[in-house]
Amino acid sequence: MNDAPPSSDVHLPTAATAARVKHAPPGTADVVVVGAGLGGLMTAVRLAQSGRKVAVLDAHYVAGGCATMFSRGSGEHRYAFDIGLHYVGGCGPGGRVPAVLDEVGVAVDWRPLDPDGFDELIFPDFRFRVPANEELYRERLIALFPSEKPGIDRYMRMCREVRVLGRHNAPKGLALAWEALTKGRLAAWNKGATLGTFLNSCTKDPKLRAVIAGQNGDYGLPPSRVSLMLHCGLVNHYFDGAYYPRGGGQVIADGLAARLEALGGSIHLRHPVTGVIVEGGRAVGVQYTGPHGATGEVRAPIVVSGGDLKRAVLELLPEAAAPAGLRETAAKWEMGGAIFLTCLAVKADLGALGMGACNYWEFDGYDFDALYGESQSGTIPPVRGCYITSATRKDLGTPGHAPPGVETVEIMALVPGAAKLWGVSEAEARTPNYRRSPEYLATKARIEDNLVGRLERLFPGATANVLHRESASPVSQTRFTWASGGSGYGLACTPEQFLGNRPGYRSGVPGLYFTGANTRSGHGISGALGSGVQAARAVEADVKAG
Repeated sequence: MNDAPPSSDVHLPTAATAARVKHAPPGTADVVVVGAGLGGLMTAVRLAQSGRKVAVLDAHYVAGGCATMFSRGSGEHRYAFDIGLHYVGGCGPGGRVPAVLDEVGVAVDWRPLDPDGFDELIFPDFRFRVPANEELYRERLIALFPSEKPGIDRYMRMCREVRVLGRHNAPKGLALAWEALTKGRLAAWNKGATLGTFLNSCTKDPKLRAVIAGQNGDYGLPPSRVSLMLHCGLVNHYFDGAYYPRGGGQVIADGLAARLEALGGSIHLRHPVTGVIVEGGRAVGVQYTGPHGATGEVRAPIVVSGGDLKRAVLELLPEAAAPAGLRETAAKWEMGGAIFLTCLAVKADLGALGMGACNYWEFDGYDFDALYGESQSGTIPPVRGCYITSATRKDLGTPGHAPPGVETVEIMALVPGAAKLWGVSEAEARTPNYRRSPEYLATKARIEDNLVGRLERLFPGATANVLHRESASPVSQTRFTWASGGSGYGLACTPEQFLGNRPGYRSGVPGLYFTGANTRSGHGISGALGSGVQAARAVEADVKAG
């Protein structure tokens, strides 16, 4: 069913949409997966490899969740833009992400970003290039802040210890305890700390703290709220190199989707699941609504929820079937930040203007807690910074991102996600109707203008000839992925919601499992793919145990 060409170029994101929308879900299956994000697709493929008949249902018109692309125009005037996949760490030879994909027969050609500075942090009075090399990173910090060497070394020690204890092949049980005692005492002592608390023991320099926390947009939390373990894990993730998939951000989802269908599984787009069927205390299938309003059921002894877990627990799972305390816990789950995305197609040579295979983080100041505090103020505050990246710069020579002589740019900013702040009700956020709201359109235009202006100031001439300009808000995120609070990060990675405090893969309802960025594997591309591995293992273990 997937007629998309291989990932040597950028193909139409909707190449397989028509077939997957028209394909009616089966009445019965061995496994039904709710949501075609990377976690759901990876779980589906691994279970299909075991010979199971797997059906995946999703409300969107493209499989992949946040790891998708969209295109505008046609023929020689077509532009393709990434939604949520902009770079991934550790995808070189022996990397964890390629290994996980290889286990299910999916190959992706990874292109490295500039190893001397895959992220460039831009502050009012200085810049800092983040290299894909731990020792060089340390040297650059010390060169910029020579008087802070003891604190820098303490922070680097923490990163190394988290790397040792958090590696995927780390020992278990007593062996892990011994390793923590001998090689990871600092990490063990600070397991439940925030980044901000730990930095208090390293430095008081606001600029050094800002550099260390400069990649906070990768998890959408300020230093005072983010788990120290998560932050260090993310930093280590990119010390192994930062990469972009040749052909664009959707090739992973397309590869998994094609593999699932080759194994006899099926994907059903524009088929939102409206409820999990529970009988005799066990999940036995799902109810759905088709693209023309018809309703139906898929009966299956195994149900895997890969979408927004907060909505899954509070809206899809019957209240009477929820284990004691689960609904109360889910209602308190805190979501990560929300993002505003502006996409541009520009007739320009961005390389000649100074843009490379790199991500640019621009900040108006150094106090990220204050920045996030404004976002929690009950209003939509002025934009205080942005993130700029270009697929055509990261994927040079690959046709399909844009016509010759044209380049694509994505500019992002953290903004409040609550629909009401955008002049939209929660019900409207799940439909296209919110786009008629004058308040919504005015707010959207204001932020878009700000981001386009920031791009022009950083790269003068970049916006002299804009051929296409389009933006998406957190309300767009809710519409297409049903994300709580418009978040693209899933559950916030606070200490209270990280590691063992994050939802596991078993829901507590027999037959119902969780996968995706909200689970213990964590958010992002690597976390979502890892969740698929773990959820499938949980299913297999339970089936084997009877």
